Amino acid sequence: MYKIKSSNHLASLINYTNLNNMISEEEMKQFLTEASEFDFNSVIINPTYVPLAKEILAERDTTVESVVGFPLGCESTESKVAEAKSLIENGADAVNAVINLNHVASEKYELIEEEARLLKEAVGDKTLKMIIESKILEDEQKANIVIRLENAGVDYIKTSTGFLTPNHIYEIVNDINIFQRYAPKTKIEVYDGIDIWKMANQVLTAGADLIASNNGYEIVSKYRELRENTQVKPKPITLR
Repeated sequence: MYKIKSSNHLASLINYTNLNNMISEEEMKQFLTEASEFDFNSVIINPTYVPLAKEILAERDTTVESVVGFPLGCESTESKVAEAKSLIENGADAVNAVINLNHVASEKYELIEEEARLLKEAVGDKTLKMIIESKILEDEQKANIVIRLENAGVDYIKTSTGFLTPNHIYEIVNDINIFQRYAPKTKIEVYDGIDIWKMANQVLTAGADLIASNNGYEIVSKYRELRENTQVKPKPITLR
């Protein structure tokens, strides 16, 4: 099993996510304040609140990520590139872009590769993550996609937008195995309903590099309570 050393270590592997499209500014401030209690790897939020997040998390190690072509991915490549450039200009440290699933249905994998290549050029030295929505794909489609994404030089392949029913742990492990086999140089991020630290541990053990979760704060808090704040006084033992 993956060796989680502490709550801080666990937080460093989680991208705390809130992509609610009806969240108010006050609610987002509360979310970011929660995030600032732990050094999460990043927060993933809608583009509207990127400047606010950069301000609130300025003194933390947590980076700020946002989304492009979300959640359907069917926009033109030109519009996605423009979105990505705008996010970087507003301070985003990483861009999460959804692939165009119409191209998958038409088996036009070369267009997925070209779009990813243009997006990577647009973000420059910032991080590009491509979301493939693995829940609705066949294994052959996943393999064809990740080969092209690795060719394009993306930094991470990400499993899901979070808008579909989460995968079972066995499906997640299957996805990770496919990614590792067909895109061995590209890092893996799993976003599939991970809401407890034991499942986070399973996914990391399977080979994921990072986890994205709406429940990041709860996962780390529960882990800290269990592993670091729980003291058990042993009962005295009398040897006979």
